[in-house]
Amino acid sequence: MLHEANGVILIKSTHPGLQIRLLQVNDAERLLEIRRENFDFFKPFEPERPEIYFTLEEQARLISNGLEAAQAGQGYTFGLFLPENDKLIGRMELSGVARGPFQNANLGYFVDPAYHGQGYATSAVKDIVRYALNELELHRIQAGVMPRNTPSNRVMEKAGFRREGLALNYLKINGVWEDHVLYAVTAEDLQNGVF
Repeated sequence: MLHEANGVILIKSTHPGLQIRLLQVNDAERLLEIRRENFDFFKPFEPERPEIYFTLEEQARLISNGLEAAQAGQGYTFGLFLPENDKLIGRMELSGVARGPFQNANLGYFVDPAYHGQGYATSAVKDIVRYALNELELHRIQAGVMPRNTPSNRVMEKAGFRREGLALNYLKINGVWEDHVLYAVTAEDLQNGVF
């Protein structure tokens, strides 16, 4: 499941048309392209972003920070790639990695809308969660999804996440405090074949 090539973590995907690896600084241009081309699509589901966020320099800086976080074991930012041409189609992140008695991380993701409905997000969620539970030895992975984000709620359910409740006014999204459905999966779910 886990491979390393030239110091880059690669995760073998269960989806035949997907490759998963840590984002590298040279991925910034394509990442920015996805962000700019789909600005209106993503806007209702994300925090407000300053103008600098939509620059190549900022995307490269964020990826560089992500690589430093991975080195420190604090977070992992993966790119979802088409293996036939190494085209970046999405990003998935394990953030806020907590050790000690918690052993937890938060999962967040997006896929270029041109590639929705092909199972990429669901497969990548499963693959990255297995990596987190098996290789990183985390105990729990959690995610929050706005109730109206039907496709993302479906991804969580199809990937085997358990719905744990509704957090009111959980995150400020597009300038408004939004409720989020809380989902989680634990190491026991994986061991018991639930996930």
